Amino acid sequence: MNYRRMLLGGLLAGVLICASEFVLNGVVLAAQMEAEMARTGLQYASWSMPAYVVMTFVYGLFLAWFYAAIRPRFGPGPRTAVIAAAGLWLVAYLLPSIGFLAMGIGPAGTFAIALVWGAVELALAALLAAWYYREA
Repeated sequence: MNYRRMLLGGLLAGVLICASEFVLNGVVLAAQMEAEMARTGLQYASWSMPAYVVMTFVYGLFLAWFYAAIRPRFGPGPRTAVIAAAGLWLVAYLLPSIGFLAMGIGPAGTFAIALVWGAVELALAALLAAWYYREA
C-alpha cells in the first residue's frame, strides 16, 4: 500500500464528505433537524460540531484505506471505489439510521433523503480517493 497517497486521498475524500454534510444538515435538512430536536427535547452537545468534522475525515480516511485494501481483489478503478463506499454506507449510514427509526427518532422521509444523499456523497468521495491513490 502507498500510505502517503492513501492518507492524502483520504483527506481529500474527508473534505468532500465534510462539505457535503454541511450542505445536507445545515441547508437541505436544517428545518427538519431543528423540528426533530424540538420534538424530542434533545440538544446538541457543545462538542458535537468538532466531533462531526472529525467523523467526516475518519470516513474519508477509511474509504481510502478500504479502497486500497480491496483493490488487489477487485482491481483498481471506479467499481472498486463504489464497492468501498457501499461497505461504509451500510455500516455507518444505513444500520444506524434503522436503529434511530426503530427508537422513533426522526421521520422516515428525512432518513430516506439523508441515506440517498449519503450514498452519493460516499460514492463521490471514494471515487476521489481512488483517483488519487496509486500503488507505490
